[in-house]
Amino acid sequence: MVGGGPPMSNADRVTDTKKPSVLSRTVLGFLASTLSASVGRNGYYIASAWILVEAGYGSASVGTVLTIVSVVEFIASPLAGVAADRFDRRRLNIAADLSRFVVLLVTACAFFYLDAFVTICLSAALFAFCDRVALTTSQSMIPVVVRGAGLATSNSIVFFAVQFGCLGAALLAGPLLNELSPALVFTVLAAFFVASAASLGWVRLDRASDRVYAANSFVPNTDLVRHFAVYALLYGGAVLVSVMGSGFVFEEQQGTAVDFGHLEAAWSAGSLIGAGLLARLTRTISTHTLHLMLLGSTALALMALTPLSAPWTLAIFAALGLFYNLGRVSVEVTLQSRVSDRVLGRAKGAMHSLAVGLGLIIFGIAAVLGDRVFPSTIFFGFGVALLAGVYVLSINFAKQKGE
Repeated sequence: MVGGGPPMSNADRVTDTKKPSVLSRTVLGFLASTLSASVGRNGYYIASAWILVEAGYGSASVGTVLTIVSVVEFIASPLAGVAADRFDRRRLNIAADLSRFVVLLVTACAFFYLDAFVTICLSAALFAFCDRVALTTSQSMIPVVVRGAGLATSNSIVFFAVQFGCLGAALLAGPLLNELSPALVFTVLAAFFVASAASLGWVRLDRASDRVYAANSFVPNTDLVRHFAVYALLYGGAVLVSVMGSGFVFEEQQGTAVDFGHLEAAWSAGSLIGAGLLARLTRTISTHTLHLMLLGSTALALMALTPLSAPWTLAIFAALGLFYNLGRVSVEVTLQSRVSDRVLGRAKGAMHSLAVGLGLIIFGIAAVLGDRVFPSTIFFGFGVALLAGVYVLSINFAKQKGE
């Protein structure tokens, strides 16, 4: 940390409530880029899922596409992490934004010549690689962009912008999908990545923060591995919602694209609340206890979807969004406070690779079951698995504490 006084401890960096300057050109540009990219990114995945389901390919097709995305991310995450530690993160992020813009324009054109399923599969593979580079570099810049402010507060602000973008994408997706052709939908979404790149071009980081580091090794300790596991389980729940959410609305709830947009909006609204709660909770509850509570609550919420119907399901998805984002921000803050900036990109790459590995297992199960099992049944099964994960993590923590 940069300042006139003594350096902050990890605990101070996490719980300090000092906010990044609202007048900072760097912070404003970074938040604008984050917001724009979030709208484009989430709009892309929402539109892709709904187009496939509406075309009659079912939830299995969404699982197939997201499996492709996960395989690409599994390979790209470590590479993106190394790149984020070796090259200028801001420029790398701008290049990734412009690459996502090109991918969406090519996708829009491909709808006129190729089948929707083939088009989205090819598009998703290219988009996922560019997206992973963008996300890794962007999130690795957070400690530098908000340098001098508390990590919990700063990350909450950044992730609030992310989730506000998710909410905007959810609210925008329904009307776009109802009124426009798939090609025009993707063309509109592509513009958000140009806006993101332009905003990030406005950002100026100090030379010391932008230096290129030599390749240092990164070996996570037991404590970080446990946090990686928490992130993976939370990520798995989010993946399950992404894979089965459209099928849940279309098949079980007999809903429309607008209803699907409402579900995504409920998730995003809950996530917005979750992003704002961390700074207060870190002062009243330990990180480990918070993570176990969030995993257990996620499990119970998923299991509750089986007997419920709309509009109660919207409240459940809002709660799921809250639990996921609160846990995600907490893990991010922990990682940033305990890992050197020199290897932060690689640490994030390793953490995401583990999470994607779990996601691939979920995709495989969804692909095997196809449309033979109701999405709510799969939600219930994953809820049970989460409870088992909470039990294992509790034992591991107690054993480590005893040693």
